[in-house]
Amino acid sequence: MKTIWLTFLVFLVSYSYAGNETIFIAPNGNDGNKGTIESPLASIEGAQLKIKELRSRLQANDSIIVQIQSGTYPINRPITLDYPVLSDSKTTIIFRGDQKDRPLITGGRTTGRFEAVTPQLWRVYIPEVANYGFYFEQLYINGERRFRAQTPNQGDFFKPKRVTVNKLDSTNAYTSQKITLKDSELSILNDIEKSEWNDVQAVFYHKWDNTRKRIQYINKVDSSMYLTGRLHTVNPLTIKSLYVIENYKKALDSPGEWYLERDGFLYYIPMPGETLENTEAVYPVAEKFLVIKGSPEKKVSNIRFEHIRFEYVSTQTPPEGQDPVQAAANLDAAVMIDYADNIHFKNCDIAHTGRYGIWFNKNTSHSSVEECHLYDLGGGGVKIGSDPIALSHHIKIHNNIIQHGGYIFPCAVGVIIIHGSDNEITHNDIADFRYSGVSVGWVWGYAPSPSKRNKIEFNHIHHLGWAELSDMGGVYTLGASEGTTVSNNVVHHVFSYDYGGWGLYTDEGSTGIVMENNLVYKCKSAGFHQHYGKDNMIRNNIFALNQYFQIQLTRSEDHRSLSFQNNIVYFNEGVLYRSNEKDKWITAKVDIDNNCYWDTRSKTFQFAKLNFADWKKLGRDEHSFIADPNFRDPANFDFRFKNDKIIKKIGFKKFDYTKAGVYGDSAWKEKAVLSKQIENDFDQAVAKWAQPI
Repeated sequence: MKTIWLTFLVFLVSYSYAGNETIFIAPNGNDGNKGTIESPLASIEGAQLKIKELRSRLQANDSIIVQIQSGTYPINRPITLDYPVLSDSKTTIIFRGDQKDRPLITGGRTTGRFEAVTPQLWRVYIPEVANYGFYFEQLYINGERRFRAQTPNQGDFFKPKRVTVNKLDSTNAYTSQKITLKDSELSILNDIEKSEWNDVQAVFYHKWDNTRKRIQYINKVDSSMYLTGRLHTVNPLTIKSLYVIENYKKALDSPGEWYLERDGFLYYIPMPGETLENTEAVYPVAEKFLVIKGSPEKKVSNIRFEHIRFEYVSTQTPPEGQDPVQAAANLDAAVMIDYADNIHFKNCDIAHTGRYGIWFNKNTSHSSVEECHLYDLGGGGVKIGSDPIALSHHIKIHNNIIQHGGYIFPCAVGVIIIHGSDNEITHNDIADFRYSGVSVGWVWGYAPSPSKRNKIEFNHIHHLGWAELSDMGGVYTLGASEGTTVSNNVVHHVFSYDYGGWGLYTDEGSTGIVMENNLVYKCKSAGFHQHYGKDNMIRNNIFALNQYFQIQLTRSEDHRSLSFQNNIVYFNEGVLYRSNEKDKWITAKVDIDNNCYWDTRSKTFQFAKLNFADWKKLGRDEHSFIADPNFRDPANFDFRFKNDKIIKKIGFKKFDYTKAGVYGDSAWKEKAVLSKQIENDFDQAVAKWAQPI
């Protein structure tokens, strides 16, 4: 027996030693070094030659650990991990920092110290702007995003007096759009110097899109500015659109704003409490952190990133500006991944970006983002898939905090699956975006869709919209999605500018989706809305305290649209069922039964313009009740039950909604809690800009 155990221990020790090789990187290293702890390398790129050398002699299932010592690692361009160095799927490469003192990979550069022009205006000279034509559009002060000078100031908007379109070709690809300003805003046209026209940008918010265009011409005589580019015929600019004018010197008039002259001087108005001595300014020089790219023939495989911070990368507005695209779907990410398998991120930060955080793009699978913090994002958080042929699948986005985004591209989404199957979006906290929280599918109507069996579960999705855009959902779906589940999520505070601040939103052609055990409350338009779709199951949910409507349906079709069963609908304003144009709830093929409804104002309320008895005669809600579900304290969003008397009658099964969101130690959970300042700012924006429906 002793001999057997001794042999086994020797085997374990030998296997452990032989199966792992370690390469060391340090801020004071040199890529010409050996890569040992005594002679470390300087960069991840420098480690790739060592990786190639080690991989040639390691066996299957062995690991190479690239130990990144604590400290700062500046980059000027993306770190590229591609074929052929990292294409051997046998060996796992682990890029690992210290868990308690994570290294920082930064695409930012620190300016010199500001000097005071006046106590309320500082400046600093940046030679590469003056000498090399370099320019940047994002700036960070002491680790916080600051915004370029704009009119009106941050949080306010203009509306056009008139929008006139002159089509320059039959395809609508080339148009001139004349934006006529209101009389109260005409002074702005005098404030913009002609030399600034090419740098000034007009940023429009229209329904579910945003458009960013350089001003081509200003005509003071007819009170107009002119833009060029593609005309969005489905969602054009109108007099209801919101807009701001950004990046001209005379707009610099508010604390926290900045303006960069082409002569190299950066001007900044300090925030209260900032001093010349305690203020550090960082501007991004790299466009991305990582590019991981294989090929259709040879994928990059088995790479892990653990305990690393990635901060400060840029985006630049192209000369032609940026045309509207739903969900900013064409916007790339700070971390780009194509043709790859088993790519994993754990306990990493991705912050201060000009675009999306991570994109698992073409033909990427069996990968994950877990326990990561994605924040201060120019676009959204995570994108999955783009090509229905080179489909991405089996991506797990789990237990992450994904917050504070859409600062440059307001229509970006917290997490979006464009074309992808068998993905899991679970236990995340997704908050403080200007558009939808989670979006699934990218086929409008009933055409074939590859997006199947996606799991959207146990997420906390909240404080979306900010009354800036419209037509959004906490969870938004498109197309045939058989096997997809949207369950055990908590969704609240979704407020659009105009129509469409919905909690759960099955948009065009959504099919075969199960939505159950969700708590949805305090949304502008309704807790649930189906535009049109087929055989969706909406069951065992709580929809509470939504503003204008509780449940919506837009289109009646010849097939069964949805089943609405075992739900609790609790409200104190607005109406219960609402359909667009005509009473589609009456004509639609829907199964509605075993629900509990309660309006705190009255026991007699209408069901699509019918009383409850006449509604039941249509075969709707035959076994449903109008009754108080006995929540403990709904006014303070406590939706636990005092007793089970009513919910047992409708077959409602209690679920623990407190399990939604991130989990782990108290520090991690506390990090996901929005500050009271953000919540108050959200409420004020909604009160100021949300339009009545």
